[in-house]
Amino acid sequence: MSTSSAEPQWLSDDEQRAWRAYLRGSRLIEEALDRDLQSHGVQLTEYEIISMLSESPGRRLRMSSLADLVVQSRSRLTHTASRLERRGWVVREACLEDKRGVELVLTNAGWGAVQDMARIHVESVRRTVIGNVTPELFACLGDAMDAIRSALAPGGGDHPAVVEEAEAHEAASSS
Repeated sequence: MSTSSAEPQWLSDDEQRAWRAYLRGSRLIEEALDRDLQSHGVQLTEYEIISMLSESPGRRLRMSSLADLVVQSRSRLTHTASRLERRGWVVREACLEDKRGVELVLTNAGWGAVQDMARIHVESVRRTVIGNVTPELFACLGDAMDAIRSALAPGGGDHPAVVEEAEAHEAASSS
C-alpha cells in the first residue's frame, strides 16, 4: 500500500483514449486468436509454448527460460506443460548442459501439431491484426511494444531464451 500523498500524474484525454484502446484491443486480439485455435482444441498460451519450442535449437528450452519467454509464472507453465504432455506433444528432460534444471522438449507429435496450427494462427493474426492497420501502424505497434518489453524485461531480445539456449548449446559442443 502506497503511503505517498502526492497526486499522480493523471492521464491526459489523449493518453486515456490510447490506454483504453490498448486494453480493449489487446483483449479482443487475444480472444480472437484463442477462438481460432480452438478448432485444434488448444489455447493461445499452449500454442505459444509449442511454437517457441519449435523455433529453439533442438526443439528444447529450459523451463525457467521458457516461462520468461512466454511471460508466465513457473507454476502456470508447469500446469500448461502437464496438459501438453498428456497430449504427447512435449516431454520434460534433465537439462543437457548441467542436469540440474528441467527442459521442455517438443516431441515429433508436437512438431506435427504446431505445423498444422501455424497456418491457422498466421491467418488469424493477419485477419485480426495486420489486416486492420496500415503497415506503418503495425510497425509502430511493434516498436512501441518492443520499447515497453525492453523497459520491463531489460536485456531480453526477441527470443532471449532461444539465444541463451543456443549459446549454451554451442559452448557445450565446443568443449
